[in-house]
Amino acid sequence: MIRAQPLTADAFAPFGDVLEVGGAARAINAGLCNRYHDRARMDFSDGRAGISIFHAQCRALPYHFDLIERHPLGSQAFIPMSDDPFLVIVAQGPLATPLAFLTNGAQGINLHRGTWHGVLTPLSGSGLFAVIDRIGAGDNLEEYRNPTGWTVTRD
Repeated sequence: MIRAQPLTADAFAPFGDVLEVGGAARAINAGLCNRYHDRARMDFSDGRAGISIFHAQCRALPYHFDLIERHPLGSQAFIPMSDDPFLVIVAQGPLATPLAFLTNGAQGINLHRGTWHGVLTPLSGSGLFAVIDRIGAGDNLEEYRNPTGWTVTRD
């Protein structure tokens, strides 16, 4: 059983970046907007950054899954297009026990290149996400299916 924990920058640092408002900001647009600059490092072996829209079906907790994946050629950022929490599942490797994080509805993530992770798992809302990742030649997807799977709970 995997217990989901709140998503924090420190806890998630080995796997990627948390995209959220916090820390120093620079006022722009005649003082009507704050820019929280350079929140994630996009990392690609080659190719270019592209922006896609994903529309994922909502799931519920407890959540049972058996598939994790990774992208060896580039990082991948998920930015929700609604103010709804989603579940983030990551692992140190395909045989390691995954960790699960719950976003607070105002957070996105950037997964480091090569990080094993679960599929996009919105828990409510529209399931719409802007995804920034590598566009280019080559196979940028590896998948692993666990024969017994894992279950994530809230508490």
